[in-house]
Amino acid sequence: MIHMKIVSWNVNGINACIRKGANSFFSSEKADIYCFQEMKATKEKLPGILDGYNQFHSHAKKKGYSGVSTFSRIEPLSVIDGIGYEDIDNEGRVLTLEFPEFFLINAYFPHTQRELKRLDYKMRFNSNFLNFCQELDKTKPIIIASDFNVAHTELDLANPKENQQNAGFTQQEREWFDYFLKEGFIDTFREFVKDGGHYTWWTYRNNARARNIGWRIDYFIISNRLRRRLLSSKILSDVAGSDHCPIVLELL
Repeated sequence: MIHMKIVSWNVNGINACIRKGANSFFSSEKADIYCFQEMKATKEKLPGILDGYNQFHSHAKKKGYSGVSTFSRIEPLSVIDGIGYEDIDNEGRVLTLEFPEFFLINAYFPHTQRELKRLDYKMRFNSNFLNFCQELDKTKPIIIASDFNVAHTELDLANPKENQQNAGFTQQEREWFDYFLKEGFIDTFREFVKDGGHYTWWTYRNNARARNIGWRIDYFIISNRLRRRLLSSKILSDVAGSDHCPIVLELL
């Protein structure tokens, strides 16, 4: 495997993100691969970005909702749209590119929503997603670039006590994340940074981003056997354009 830089970003609407200046970030970052979540646009409605990259998209059937896109300088060996469950795949949440040495999964996990009305749906998504990852991992290691829509531990959000059993911090979601990692995967950011105060999403309300009242819900996850190739995993909290910030993974 050669040196590779991958960026993951929940753009919360790619057209709005571009209007807010994201192209300047792309020009300076020069990643090999970009994984975007919550595109909210079909291929025909995408702005002109990242010329020279191969483009792959998974769209939701509902207009202006969800959707993931991957832009890669490297031509993949194959592309898998979805995980094989129609109701999940209709929301455009998972897109997988196969490369010679790994699978790259771009995923946008469901939000549990107020009153936890989608908790059962999310837990079913989680279970099916894990099965999908385990099957791929039998062939070659995987890299997951994703908004998991969960803060894993109390270190991963500014106000854990106030958010007990709120969407994105329920016991069920957090315990599943524990189980997921124990099945042979690594939260790459925590290989380098052990303390709190590092977030990837902030509400637009109450000046939360300037006050750093946020959540870490965006992750790069890799198979255990890629640990020796892990060079860095960073949060680019200064990059504007969305209520999320980009994260970046570098592998040797």
